[in-house]
Amino acid sequence: INNNGRIQEVVKLVYKDQDILYVSIHSLHRISKYKGKDNIPPRVHKLGSKAWKNMKEKTKNRVKDIARELIALYAKRMEKPGFAFSPDSYLQQELEASFLYEDTPDQVTATQKVKEGMEASHPMDMLVCGDVGFGKTEVAIRAAFKAVADSKQVAVLVPTTILAMQHFRTFSERLKDFPATVDFISRLKKTADQRDTLKRLAEGKIDIIIGTHRLISRDVKYKDLGLLIIDEEQKFGVAAKEKLKQMRAEVDTLTLTATPIPRTLQFSLMGARDLSIINTPPPNRHPIITELHRFNETIIREGIEYELNRGGQVFFIHNRVDNIEEVAKKIGDIVPNISIGIAHGQMEARKLESVMLGFIRGEFDVLVATTIIESGLDIPNANTIFINNAQHFGLSDLHQLRGRVGRSNKKAFCYLLAPPLSVVTPEARRRLKALAEFSELGSGFNIALQDLDIRGAGNLLGAEQSGFIANIGLETYQRILKEAMQELKEKEFKNVFAGQENSKKLLPSEQVFLQDARVETDISVMFPDDYISNITEKMKLYRQLNNLNNEKDLLTFEQMLEDRFGPLPPPARSLIDIVRIRWKAMQLGMERVVLKQDQLRATFITDRNSPFYSSDIFRNLLFYIQKKSHHFQLKEKNEKLILTVPGIDSIDKALKLLGEMISQTSLVQGV
Repeated sequence: INNNGRIQEVVKLVYKDQDILYVSIHSLHRISKYKGKDNIPPRVHKLGSKAWKNMKEKTKNRVKDIARELIALYAKRMEKPGFAFSPDSYLQQELEASFLYEDTPDQVTATQKVKEGMEASHPMDMLVCGDVGFGKTEVAIRAAFKAVADSKQVAVLVPTTILAMQHFRTFSERLKDFPATVDFISRLKKTADQRDTLKRLAEGKIDIIIGTHRLISRDVKYKDLGLLIIDEEQKFGVAAKEKLKQMRAEVDTLTLTATPIPRTLQFSLMGARDLSIINTPPPNRHPIITELHRFNETIIREGIEYELNRGGQVFFIHNRVDNIEEVAKKIGDIVPNISIGIAHGQMEARKLESVMLGFIRGEFDVLVATTIIESGLDIPNANTIFINNAQHFGLSDLHQLRGRVGRSNKKAFCYLLAPPLSVVTPEARRRLKALAEFSELGSGFNIALQDLDIRGAGNLLGAEQSGFIANIGLETYQRILKEAMQELKEKEFKNVFAGQENSKKLLPSEQVFLQDARVETDISVMFPDDYISNITEKMKLYRQLNNLNNEKDLLTFEQMLEDRFGPLPPPARSLIDIVRIRWKAMQLGMERVVLKQDQLRATFITDRNSPFYSSDIFRNLLFYIQKKSHHFQLKEKNEKLILTVPGIDSIDKALKLLGEMISQTSLVQGV
C-alpha cells in the first residue's frame, strides 16, 4: 500500500461485512493462525465490535480459575518441607560408571537436573521429555538409586503389565551389584505372591517397587516413600491422575514421556513444573525407515524374511483380539516354517508372561500382538514392525509402536498397513502421512504438535476448555494462557514465585512493564521483491523476525539473511531496526511509537496504576525530558501521556534517540 507517498507491505485482514484492516508486517506477532477442532471455520466478528475482546477476557478469567488450582498445588509443594536427598555417594558414582553406553549430553543434563531437584528442600516435580529409546529409563534408574541410597523407597508407575515386567528386568539387571531390592506387582503375579510383596513393601524390605496403577490402590502401604517415577503419564485415567496429584505434593516426582500431551508440556513450559528435554539420540542410532502400504503379502514376506535372515525378530501389531489368531495363521501361511507367538491383554497372566519372555529370549521369530507392547518395551533384536489397520491408531500411539524397533545400531523398518489413502478419513490420512514424514530421530515433539493439529487441541487444562479453544483457536488460547499465568504469578501468587524472581537481581534496564509495544511508521520497511521474491518464504521470515526477543538471536537472523540473500537493502535494514525500537519502547514503558511526518510520538502505558509510574525508570525519564523541554514536548491527552519529539525522520534517528533515553536515565549502568 501507499503510505504518505512511500510503499509498504501489509497483511490485509477481512472481517465480517467485508471490513478491512491492514496490519503492518512489523506487527505480525499480533496475528496468530486459527487452529480449531476438526477444521471447523472460525466465527468472524465485525471490525470494531467488542465481541472478540469479550471472548478473550472471558477465556482469560476461566483459564485463571483453573490455573489457580495448578499454582496452588505448586505453592503447596514449595511450602512443604520435602526430604532433601544427600549429595551423590561413591555407590552412585559406581552405578553411573557401570552404564554400558556413553551418556549423551542431554542425558547428563537431565540427570543433573533431577539430582538437583531431589537435593532441594521442597518436593520435586520434574518432567523428562525424550523420544522413544533416548535413555529416559537410565535417568530414572539413577534417580531411584539415589533415593535408595538415602534409605527411601521408590515407586515406579507404568501403564501396562508388560512394561512393569520389562522395567523389573531392566532395574534388576542394572542394580544387581548394588544394595537395592527391586520387586514388581501386577496381575502376572499370583494373589498370594502379591500379598507377600505388599507386606514386604510395608515393612520396608523392598526398596524399589514397580507396577501398574495397582500401586496407587488404598491397600498399598509404604514404609517411607521418597520418590515416585511415572512412565508415560498420559496413559493413566483421570481418577489415577487425581491420586497422583495428591501424592505429588508430598513426595519427589519424576515423570517420563516420549510424546508429551499438550497440557503436560504447557504446564512445564510455564514454569509450574520443572522440565528437562533429552533431544540427542544415542550414538549409532539410525532413523526408522517408515513405509505406507496396503495389506500386501509380498511386502510382508519380504520384510519378515529380510529381518530373519539378519538374525532379527519381527513385531506384527493387530489390535483386535477376536481375530488375532487368524492373522497369526495367515502370517504362518505367507512365511512358512517360522515360529509365531501371540500376546494380548485378555490372555491369562502366566501365559502372557511366558510368551513375552519367550520372545525376549528369541524363541519366537514373529510376535503377533495388540498395542499391549506399545509403551517402553525394549527388545534390541526386534527391528522390523508391521502395524495392521494403521488408520485406526492415534498418532502418538503409532509413534510409540514404531519406537519398539530401532533400539540398537541396526537399521530398522516400520510398515504401516492401511487401505488406500483415498478411502480413509482425512484425519487418518494426515496421521499416516505425518508419521511417514517425521521418521527422523527425536521427532516426538513434532509428532505431539501434529497430533494437536489433527485432533484439535482437546483439553489443555481440562475437558471444559475445548469450547474456548474452538472459539479463539489454539495459538491465541496459548497466548492468553501464558498471560493469565504471568498475571497470577505477579499479583495473586507473588510470594510463591518471589524466590525465583529474586534469585537473579534484575538491573533497572531489565525491568519490563510491558509485554508488547506497537510501532507505526510511514518509512519503507520490508523485504523488497527484488531481495526475496517468494511470498511464502517472505511471510515465514517476517513471522520469524517478529518472534525474536533478544539481540543475539536478531544478529544471527541478520547473518542468515545475508548468507542466503546477500547484503541487506535499506528497507530490510530498517525493518530489522524496528524490532530493536519495539524492545526499547517496551523498556521505556511506551505502548505505542508512531514515526510519521518527521517526528516521533510515543504514548506511555495507559493504565495509571501500573508499577511503571512509581519506578525509577519513569522518574529518571521525567527528569531527562525536563532537561530537554526546549525540544521535547510531554502532554496529557484523553488521560494518555504522550511524548512528541520533532526532527526524527529516519529509523536510525529513532533508534539512537531511544537508546540515548535509556542510557541517560541510568537504566543501563556503564553505557
